[in-house]
Amino acid sequence: MKFACILKKLALPLLLAMSTIVHASEQGRLKDLGRIEGWRDNQLVGYGLVTGLAGTGDSLRNKTTRQSLANLLSQFDIAVTSELVQSRNVAAVMITATLPPVASVGDKLDVSVTSIGDARSLLGGVLMMTPLKGPNGQVYALAQGSLSIGGYKYDLNGNVVQKNHPTVGAIPNGANVEVAVGADVLRSDQTIRYVLAEPDYTTSSRVADAINRSFGQSLATAIDGGKIEVMVPQDYQSKRLVSFLTKLEGLSVEPDKRAKVVVNERTGVVVAGGDVRINKVTITHGDLKVSIVTDYLVSQPSFVGPALPNVRTEVVPQTRIDVQEQSMGSIQTRSSNTVSDLVQALGKIKVSPRDMISILQGIKAAGALRAELIIQ
Repeated sequence: MKFACILKKLALPLLLAMSTIVHASEQGRLKDLGRIEGWRDNQLVGYGLVTGLAGTGDSLRNKTTRQSLANLLSQFDIAVTSELVQSRNVAAVMITATLPPVASVGDKLDVSVTSIGDARSLLGGVLMMTPLKGPNGQVYALAQGSLSIGGYKYDLNGNVVQKNHPTVGAIPNGANVEVAVGADVLRSDQTIRYVLAEPDYTTSSRVADAINRSFGQSLATAIDGGKIEVMVPQDYQSKRLVSFLTKLEGLSVEPDKRAKVVVNERTGVVVAGGDVRINKVTITHGDLKVSIVTDYLVSQPSFVGPALPNVRTEVVPQTRIDVQEQSMGSIQTRSSNTVSDLVQALGKIKVSPRDMISILQGIKAAGALRAELIIQ
């Protein structure tokens, strides 16, 4: 009896705690819901040469590669015209890299190398030192190193053996940052703007309210469904901006969910939120299968000879037509049903995943699906 009383006393606090945990699980950090305006990656690109290829580089028809190699040799006081270049161990390539929002001189970047000529493979090649430029034409990094291909291609006498794409490679930590960059997130009016990854007016309003409640003053204003403007307090404007942004990104906000149903017709996958509602609708599903099979039988007479010239072996076709019609399954949904309930009901009448996709499309066309249907 004493143990039962203890359980009764603990039951209500336990239920409240479980309810709090479930509610907290639906919330997300502000850091995971978007980004601060001005915090972005920077794309770098460059043109270079890959050398050391075992006869799998660009052919002699590629004048760009021959001219590039002649220009490269001229920097080492070797005067060679492009017409005299007769090498197939060199390939012209494009190099791409991503510069993070904040980078210091000497930081390492991963680079990707792709062939732009008619090279058969970049296996075993080495990228010569190549400047990587930004959209403004300034050099931000230098790339160089041995390529990692992850594939191969060998051909002889018309026989080809290939794995993956041997004309694309990568150089981990293959570029050095030469110019430091930083993210300028603080605006001239001492404000910052937070950009939501999925714009939504309700979520934007909730984010602004959460910021104002956390700091105890009206700092945030929802500009539209995708941006929230936040005034940086006077105490944080000088050298404590990082502390302010740390507190800002750690706030928990419950984002508003837009009902979506994602359908992939190629794989037959249907993904939907458990709370996507369906209006009252009747669904009928049936299947008709017609099978036509023809067997060829050989009629062999017991006696064949000159006395019976018209007697011979004959092939006789026999055709069978089989019609199978499954009983039509029918279900009727209530106005409070969800997509999860519908999938369970369709599974009871043994509906295939691809038929489920067709049924969902029909429900959307009938106006009974309270969600956006996305077909991939």
